[in-house]
Amino acid sequence: MPLPRDFRLFWGSDAANQFGTAVYTFVLPVVAIEALAASEFQVGLLTAAGTAAFLVIGLPVGVYVDRTRKRAVLAWSTVGRAVALATVPVAAWLGGLTFAHLLLAALVAGVLTVFFEVASQAYLPTLVERGGLVDANRRLVSTQQVARLSGRPVSGPLVQVLGSANAVLAITSSFLVSALLLWRMRTPERAVEPRERALWADMAEGLRFVFGHPLLRPIALCTTWFNLANAMWGAVTVLFLLRDLALSPAVAAVLMGVGSAGGVVAALATGWLARFGQVRLVWLSLLVTQPAWVLVPLAEPGWRLALFAVGTLVASAGVVVYNVAQVSLRQALCPDRLLGRMNASVRFLTWGAMPVGAVAGGALAEWVGVRTTLWVAAAGMVVSAFWVVLSPLRSMRDLPVITSLDRHG
Repeated sequence: MPLPRDFRLFWGSDAANQFGTAVYTFVLPVVAIEALAASEFQVGLLTAAGTAAFLVIGLPVGVYVDRTRKRAVLAWSTVGRAVALATVPVAAWLGGLTFAHLLLAALVAGVLTVFFEVASQAYLPTLVERGGLVDANRRLVSTQQVARLSGRPVSGPLVQVLGSANAVLAITSSFLVSALLLWRMRTPERAVEPRERALWADMAEGLRFVFGHPLLRPIALCTTWFNLANAMWGAVTVLFLLRDLALSPAVAAVLMGVGSAGGVVAALATGWLARFGQVRLVWLSLLVTQPAWVLVPLAEPGWRLALFAVGTLVASAGVVVYNVAQVSLRQALCPDRLLGRMNASVRFLTWGAMPVGAVAGGALAEWVGVRTTLWVAAAGMVVSAFWVVLSPLRSMRDLPVITSLDRHG
């Protein structure tokens, strides 16, 4: 069956967005380390800035998304990120780039990312039927992984050829391409009903739905725990590769891209793996793959760099399968009118944990060292699987049947 035109545009827009995100999330810490001689804690703070907004405004953004047209939110938040990031090289050209400016740019981009991510997951069911959500998410996630796989290795040469600050400007074009594709879409959105309830009441309804649901609650807690530990890992990884292992930015970027390669293979294989059960994949994918994170802190210059590559490749593959399965399950279980708030509530918890983990990772690295911090983060990611392994999800095989009444609330 041919894919709907607007889904193809949405798919391309998301790929361009993910490519730009993959580049700038690698390049900004490099700017801090190389141009501003940032400390471990400052790099952790910068990493946290990219996701801190989920903790601060995630819930009200979910209410806003449910009350407005989602495609417009996707478009203007994408353009806004391009503008915010473009201020970094401009400040560098004028000789006035500071860590405070870099941090502010990351914060603004992070705020706009909240709007984009919440609206994106709430908008997808407008483009595809519920029965096609798993396949649509598989396509989106596989393309996201390809974008990250290509984006991270590209980051290193960009930094070496253009300089770290100028490399930030080079990738803003990907956000503009993403916005142009969104503006070409024509699928009408369902009319948004005016709401007279207080903001807090709508926010609370989203949280109650997530925590009150026996299948969504363990998913939210598992992802929150994982993201907390993964953010600790992410906050010190660039430091580990550039300082502890003395690698060049180009080699470091390639190594970080290896994890995305595993994600590409996993996303492409998710359709085949679904024969084991779409719900079963939620917990099985983590239980089998997440112990591979313990290989990362064992990496050293020379052949032991392969431990970093293998660890991230296997573990990232499992995370991708988990994400395709759990996002599809969440979208299938949620009534349309609650999609924005459900997604925002989950992101408030799961992405809100990331700035906490990033700051903790930076602080811990200054106290006990980068490698020890990686050991702590690896242990946390392995343990996260038990939230879903020990939940009602373990006794289920496939997605439950959702009636039309359930779907529309």
